[in-house]
Amino acid sequence: MANGSRQAAWEFFGTELKRQREDTGLTQVELGSRVFVSGGYIGQFEQAIRKPQLDVAQRIDGVLQTGGIFERLCRKLIDDNRYAEYFAGVVELEGQATAICEFEPTVVPGLLQTPAYTRALTLATHPFATDEFVEERVAARVERAQILGGATGLVYWVVVHETVLRVPVGGPAVTARALDHMADLADARKVVLQVLPFSAGAPANNGSLRLMEFQDAPPVAYTETSFSGTLVDDPAMVKRAERAYDLLRGAALSPEASLALVRSAAEDFRRCASTT
Repeated sequence: MANGSRQAAWEFFGTELKRQREDTGLTQVELGSRVFVSGGYIGQFEQAIRKPQLDVAQRIDGVLQTGGIFERLCRKLIDDNRYAEYFAGVVELEGQATAICEFEPTVVPGLLQTPAYTRALTLATHPFATDEFVEERVAARVERAQILGGATGLVYWVVVHETVLRVPVGGPAVTARALDHMADLADARKVVLQVLPFSAGAPANNGSLRLMEFQDAPPVAYTETSFSGTLVDDPAMVKRAERAYDLLRGAALSPEASLALVRSAAEDFRRCASTT
């Protein structure tokens, strides 16, 4: 679904939500209290400023007795075949977040990747993919990265393991450019970047971890392995994830030292590329 069509569909979601809410005689505050969000958040749903999580849509259906229409709409709108099923909902939340803290142990984080790096990763996991499939994935990754240049004032903090700086993806030239791009974004203050060095020992979290905060909703955590991902909104589990991230951040190099290490690794790959 194209961006314009998707936005129009979310606007329909909001219009229908307002109609159903008013038909039931509930104010935004009253509905919000029953589905465990604020009244202001309901208002933002109705104006298509924010998109509800699936569980909130399900609770709205229950309160308004709408036979599952909002759940079905929500599932349809977060169903984007450019993303794995378990990740599509995360992309929607990503666009609503006021702060994202991310740990990536093996590859450059998606929001910081270059098209060539994304293309190489996609081919590594889908070696028989069509060109159309690959380019759809690349375009989706580029589209996601636009939130870094938006006017929302997103706070984006990334910790990468030193492994990310040492493994060639797509060859040394592609990796060098990817590391340069990551460093350039840090220089431009689009991201706070830290590197967890090999010398730090075992990381506090073994897989990728993302924490997302929102203006008017509780924070969530997202963990991912090679073929699955889990969105966590249980407050106790989110708190554990936040503690793990604090440990990662505390063990990582300073932003200044991290940037120097990323630049150095990029130069190493550039030299390697020039001799092959």
